[in-house]
Amino acid sequence: MEAEDSSPPEKLLGDLKLSEASPSPSHNNAENACVPNSLEGGPVQSPNKEAKEEYDSFHDCNDSFEPEMEEKDLQNDTDFSEQQTEPDEEYLLKLEENMPEEEKQKRRNESTKLKEEGNEHFKKGEYTEAENAYAKALQVCPACYNTDRAILFSNRAAARMKQDKKDAAISDSNRALELNPNYIRALLRRAELYEKTEKLDEALEDYKTVLEKDPSVHQAREACMRLPGQIEERNEKLKTEMLGKLKDLGNLVLRPFGLSTENFQVKQDSASGSYSINFVQNPNNNR
Repeated sequence: MEAEDSSPPEKLLGDLKLSEASPSPSHNNAENACVPNSLEGGPVQSPNKEAKEEYDSFHDCNDSFEPEMEEKDLQNDTDFSEQQTEPDEEYLLKLEENMPEEEKQKRRNESTKLKEEGNEHFKKGEYTEAENAYAKALQVCPACYNTDRAILFSNRAAARMKQDKKDAAISDSNRALELNPNYIRALLRRAELYEKTEKLDEALEDYKTVLEKDPSVHQAREACMRLPGQIEERNEKLKTEMLGKLKDLGNLVLRPFGLSTENFQVKQDSASGSYSINFVQNPNNNR
């Protein structure tokens, strides 16, 4: 189904009216209120089936997509996505309370077109242009389409990751997982980003979560075997560095009294595991 022509995203958002009294609906209720069409315009799939299809055919920007979409020139707004301040999902849902269903579907079609343009840019290695296209798609896509927006955030995270924008990519992965906690690709991507930023404990937790949801993911299983050793090695290194700094500080304090940390011997009781500190007048004589 071809995307319909629509006004620019900035104008469309500007035309919305706030509801005066209606409370903010939940994501699930909003999703049910949308026109029941898939991204291609067919019947809505069940949540489990839709999530599976999303994982199999869309989540990874390296997968194949429809090549017939027109490619737009995004060179004049290279920093588009970084210039935008994105509101949270609850705020967007409130803005859309009185939006007609026809308008929601029209915007969904437009966001799908922008998403596919981003996919084409990504496959060509044009990661900045891909990031900008996904950002524009997020600006247009109604907040009630949780799955669509989760995919857009995850794909933009992939584009940002390729540009070494690790913190921004983690933020996008977080947004994707808030919308769809079962999004395996977003979990794997965030885990990889945590590793790259030396947040090994967080990475391990994400990999464990992936295995809980899908034990067949080899990448997560391998990481769960590898990371505990790396974490232990890192902790030992930090412990050694901390003790060295404490020793230097102790020597600085004790020096005016003609003492050093060598005058204090720390012994651990093998039975209880507790420590005792003994003062030694001449530590060199005890060596």
